[in-house]
Amino acid sequence: MAERAPESRVDEVEDRLVTAVAVGEYLPGSRLPPERELTGLLGVGRVTVRAALARLVDRGLLETRRGRGGGTFVRTQWPDSSSEAVGRTMTARWAGIRETADAIALLHGALATAAAERIADDERGALRARLEDFRVAESGLAKQQADAVLHRTIIDAARNDVLAATLAGLESQVSIAAPAHLWGTAEGMAEMEARALREHEALVDAVCDGATVTAGQIARRHVGIDLELLERAVLRAGQVPTAD
Repeated sequence: MAERAPESRVDEVEDRLVTAVAVGEYLPGSRLPPERELTGLLGVGRVTVRAALARLVDRGLLETRRGRGGGTFVRTQWPDSSSEAVGRTMTARWAGIRETADAIALLHGALATAAAERIADDERGALRARLEDFRVAESGLAKQQADAVLHRTIIDAARNDVLAATLAGLESQVSIAAPAHLWGTAEGMAEMEARALREHEALVDAVCDGATVTAGQIARRHVGIDLELLERAVLRAGQVPTAD
């Protein structure tokens, strides 16, 4: 007889995955990590992950593709049926999310400061190339992926594996797909991407110019976009984010 996961655990993982899709961690067309990776990210067994994914395929949020390049892909982002799960997930975790988001901002600031101090000449060219990649990427998934590479380039230039690992661990507490940043929903996405480009331009200039204080300040402010997107999601789900 096949092993079955406790229903409560499957419910919890299903809610977290629904929320991750709804807030734009995984945009339509993106592929979720494989089951074995999700087990580590979610802290549950593979049977639980498999059961939750099967439910979301049945609901039409995800689809499974076979063969080379296959996997589990997002079909749709936030149908009305997702709001209840988003509300449950965000309400239960909101206080912790706010504190963790603050710590994430501080770490991004520290890494940007170190990058501005330590970046090598060849890394300056690479970082400006990643900025251009973000500028020309199509809205949505392509821009999200370009954003992740740009931030990874800054983190690498800081040359501190301990800080980088700590940041990745904290980001995985807020999200599932760290180091990808949240991207929100179609409503307001173009405005958010335009803001991100302006802040990326200022951040890259500061890092490349060795402006350590400015780089840290911009980085801390920039990653606040994630918390703003989560606040919008809470409101859309019919909840009210609290300061506590």
